[in-house]
Amino acid sequence: MNFFITGGSRGIGAGIVLEAVRAGHDVAFTYVRNEAAAAKVIARAKEIRPDAKVQSYALDVADASAVERVGDAVIDDFENVEVVVNCAGVNADNLLVSMDNAEWDKVIATNLSGPFYVCRHFVQHMMSNRFGRIINVSSVIFDGGSGQSNYAASKAGLHGLTKSIAKEYGRRGITANVLVPGFFDTDMTRESMPEQAKAYWKQYCPVPKGRMGTVEEFGKITVFLASRDAAFINGQVIPVTGGLDYST
Repeated sequence: MNFFITGGSRGIGAGIVLEAVRAGHDVAFTYVRNEAAAAKVIARAKEIRPDAKVQSYALDVADASAVERVGDAVIDDFENVEVVVNCAGVNADNLLVSMDNAEWDKVIATNLSGPFYVCRHFVQHMMSNRFGRIINVSSVIFDGGSGQSNYAASKAGLHGLTKSIAKEYGRRGITANVLVPGFFDTDMTRESMPEQAKAYWKQYCPVPKGRMGTVEEFGKITVFLASRDAAFINGQVIPVTGGLDYST
């Protein structure tokens, strides 16, 4: 199958790209500005499977017209897209009374409107095939986080969007689900996650020895959810947290 993955140049998104390639799929993925990072992901994918078709596309998912343009280019280049994974996201943390309009708008535009634009474009294509998989990546903060009202609202909205797609298009062979990652070992968590939060997670996460997840693990779960074996999983919010749902 062919995957389209937003935010695939780093972190969990890059992990999904590589696991999809490892499983034998071809992948189109997006990045915003860091073309060098995208090139590194492609190089790693080719090491895994030299015959893989893997292409990157510059895209700001908050730009509806750009989503349409890039979406058309991907379908032209790959002919068919069966799986869409919305992984691109941003944050702009601030307390509610201090949050300005720009901080609110930026996060909502990227984390909620962006997946809407992407799903709207590719569902039209999936309907003609009567098959499709939509996987939206959320966050444990969807249930609320101090200083993150914009981020929490965007992720909670993503759940509603996903469930609506599942109800509207499930009978056409298109499933839509949400994966909710806990803390995973990525460049972002290594650089910006407070040491206190890391210590809490490792102490209380109920998995052997207490640890963060790996992007490889998240990628494997995503690839399974995209498979035909997962046809009866639809409209679900699935925590991938090691058993600890933690928010600030």
